[in-house]
Amino acid sequence: MNKKIFLKDSERLDDLMRSGRAIIQNENEFCFSMDSVLIAHFPNFKKNSRVLDLGTGTGVIPLLIADDVKEICAIELNPLMADLARRNVELNGLTEKIFVMEGDYRKHREIFKAESFDAAIANPPYTPILNGEANKISGIARARHEFTATLEDVVTAARYVLKFRGAFYMIHLASRLCEIIDALHRHQMEMKRLRMIHPKAGRDANLIMLEAVVGANAGNLKILPPLIVHNDDGSYTDEIFKIYNEKKDR
Repeated sequence: MNKKIFLKDSERLDDLMRSGRAIIQNENEFCFSMDSVLIAHFPNFKKNSRVLDLGTGTGVIPLLIADDVKEICAIELNPLMADLARRNVELNGLTEKIFVMEGDYRKHREIFKAESFDAAIANPPYTPILNGEANKISGIARARHEFTATLEDVVTAARYVLKFRGAFYMIHLASRLCEIIDALHRHQMEMKRLRMIHPKAGRDANLIMLEAVVGANAGNLKILPPLIVHNDDGSYTDEIFKIYNEKKDR
């Protein structure tokens, strides 16, 4: 990467380990985690796909999948994060492929044309807000709680923008699988691939990755082998290293 990089206060530059790309992150905001890398690795995109990233944050998922698709629209509610995502797209020379927009995908009918995308992808807020809990949560933690978008919101938006037979990819809490299946079914999407993510072998799954297809018949769900993140000694498993290395070498 030859262009000069200007960092603002509290910003750092990280190696994205994909196609020589880098990403600027603000340490006072939500920085991307392994979840984003895993869900970016999960889809089977067609090369001519037009993809919508629902809640792009720093723009990490579009940067990771840019080589695999034709075009990406990335929407982000937080103005600071939307600006950071735009800068990251510019930094990596991808402005002709990735378009970042500041907006609220809960207002999808005002922003997007119905059934205009081939695929949608999301790493949404995971945790519902319980009574009395909102005042106890602040700062970065809010990015993982459903303050700005619920599970229903993200599924509704995905269905609205997806074409018939379009694919929706999402990473979410394993404990909410029943809610997820119900929401997908109510919005004419059926799950076709599912992978459980376990922190260690022998531990319960804490996350899932899924692919759901608009207008698909129920049944024929492919449950993939579990993904184990850590070895017993706390180091990453070979598959996790492989995922990062694939993103670096491809």
